[in-house]
Amino acid sequence: MRFHVNRDVFSEAVSFVVKLLPQRNPQPILAGVLIEANESGLSLSAFDYEASARTTIEATVDEPGTILVHGRLLSEIASRLPNAPIQVSVDDDGGIALSCGSARFTLASMPVQEYPAIPEVSGESGLVPAEDFGTAIAQVAFAASRDDVTPVLTGVQLEVTGQQLSLVATDRYRVALREIPWDGAAEESASALVPARTLQEVGKTFAHGGDISIAFSGSGDREIIAFTAGNKTVTSLLIKGNFPPVRRLFPEQTEHHAVVNTAELAEAVRRVSLVLDRSAPLRFSFGTDGVTMDASGGEQARASETVDAHLVGDDVTLGLNPQYLLEALTAVKSEFVRITFTSSDNANKLSPVLITSQTSVDKAGADTFKYLLQPNLLLR
Repeated sequence: MRFHVNRDVFSEAVSFVVKLLPQRNPQPILAGVLIEANESGLSLSAFDYEASARTTIEATVDEPGTILVHGRLLSEIASRLPNAPIQVSVDDDGGIALSCGSARFTLASMPVQEYPAIPEVSGESGLVPAEDFGTAIAQVAFAASRDDVTPVLTGVQLEVTGQQLSLVATDRYRVALREIPWDGAAEESASALVPARTLQEVGKTFAHGGDISIAFSGSGDREIIAFTAGNKTVTSLLIKGNFPPVRRLFPEQTEHHAVVNTAELAEAVRRVSLVLDRSAPLRFSFGTDGVTMDASGGEQARASETVDAHLVGDDVTLGLNPQYLLEALTAVKSEFVRITFTSSDNANKLSPVLITSQTSVDKAGADTFKYLLQPNLLLR
């Protein structure tokens, strides 16, 4: 095998395919990047049985062939090469020779025949706007659980209904929901529980311009989903299990709510929570004079701050996890935020608050993003 390729194009392609590989893999063969050279150019792939990434780039191929080389090492080398064309060839002893300008590297090859086959996707697909999809992932994925004890909660549930795609995530203490347009068959209905980590990488990689094709494929224990944009494709094995029916937790909108400037509230929460003990809730008192945050921590430290708020309904005092609230305020992406106080039939159970976007004090946002947060008990 021998080929010449643009340094920046090659470096970007290698970086893309290795992003989804775990830092430490129990099977060394899965740390490799598969490079296939033919008359059409180069195909670069990585696969760890859970997720795969593949891209094609232009290159001058003198001798076609296939090689497997350690992915992260190749990515680090490619990113530091001088600004000159790269030449890659296979030595007589099977080693991989890489040269760029005056730089020379010799890398060990890995056995291609032991590398697993990259998943092929042939299922039905639809299109979503890349920018909307990337934003939706950022607004939802952070609410997924990081505890592998309950695998179904570590994923983001994608649901297609008619001309709409919804993304839902929960860790039991909060629920995040975002809906975006779906361009597919009108009668199509599908769902997929995708690992949040994989979906976040997809969002970062494909968020800029154009459309993303999403395809559902496979069956049984090998159900997969594929995301394709331009010359790049990412596949992911789906999480098995039943995602909890959290949609029913979202209440009908009530008029008991407060509207607050998002940035002002976020900054105040950051300041006041500095004195809180770890995992302690922050006290919020909503009244006619605004919303007051109070915190007390160790070493007799105390903090208090009031931010203007427009309250409709009775005064409310409750405790909220400050980090969970800050993540919601970041996700809202609107100048104002509406905090709705829901009601419950169970008098002994705290009712969650519903957080949505608000264009102005008097005008609600598009309401395609919803965040439900369970309050914490406050110690008197």
